[in-house]
Formats: sequence, C-alpha cells, structure tokens
Amino acid sequence: MNRFLAVFLFLLTAVLPTAAFAQVTLAFHSFNGTYLGGRYPHAFIVLDGTLANGTRVHENYGYSTSASALSALSGPVPGVIQVEKEKYIASTNRHFAVPISDAQYREIVAEVNAWKDAPGQKRYLLDQRNCIHFVARIAQLVGLKADVPQKLVRRPKLWLNLVTRLNPQLGAREIK
Repeated sequence: MNRFLAVFLFLLTAVLPTAAFAQVTLAFHSFNGTYLGGRYPHAFIVLDGTLANGTRVHENYGYSTSASALSALSGPVPGVIQVEKEKYIASTNRHFAVPISDAQYREIVAEVNAWKDAPGQKRYLLDQRNCIHFVARIAQLVGLKADVPQKLVRRPKLWLNLVTRLNPQLGAREIK
C-alpha cells in the first residue's frame, strides 16, 4: 500500500505543474521593544512562499524613521522602508498569516514602493504615518479590517491583537 501511495504521489507531482502548489503567505509581526532599550515597539510584515511562476519569495517590510525618537516626537521626520534580519524576525511576535494570490503580492510590493518613494523627505509622523499605519494599509489590501484607533497608534502588539479580534475568520489568537 505504501509503495502504491509513493508511486501515486510521484506521478501526481510529475504530471501537475508546480504552479498548482505555489503559494505566498503574508504574516503580520510585532516587536515588543522599549522606548528606553534602543529598539522601539514595531509592526511589520513577512512574505514567504513561491509565486505561480516558480519565483521564491522571502521578504519582509516595515516602516520606520532614520531619525531619533526625540526628533520623531517633535514632528515629521524622514521615513524609510525597513527590512529586518532573520535573527530579529525570530525574536518577534508572529500574530497571524494569510495566504495571498500573486496579484495581491504584486499589489503589496507596489504599496511598499509607494511608501518608500513617497514625495518629501519628512513623511514619517509618529501618530499619523508610522509602522502601524503601514501594516494597516497592507492588511486592508488583502481584505482585512485594520482600523487604527488613536489609543493604539504606538502599541503594535496591542494593535495587531485588535486586528485579530476584528477578523475572527483568521482563527488567530491574541498574543499576551
């Protein structure tokens, strides 16, 4: 029986195109951080999988500033798309993930580029255009409810817990 199953699976994978098994997953992460510890609370996304054409995807994006925290408290500062190292990602909270289509992947990459290439040098606003607003926009692109209440605008983990509650179809649990 096991031999029959092995032959069947081999023939199935040989006959069906690889694209049928292609899938990219979009995961939503937060980092607890501390304002005094040098690494601030942060939200970002991770894209991982394979596109229908066989292209491997392993990317992550967040939105931050290159300015000091004190400067960010004072008003608009330079905004940057931030790509994290694997070691950092491993230390973060993975709240939930959703499968996305190739079209959604391309739409997300276009949105990342729009944030990266936005006009003006000072486009990061701590309470109006930060990492949470960036991740909220990505969530909305894939059909998730992702409101950003003012009381959570500086609290990525709590905000992603709210997104979890707003989207029960995810089957995700809040992170304590």
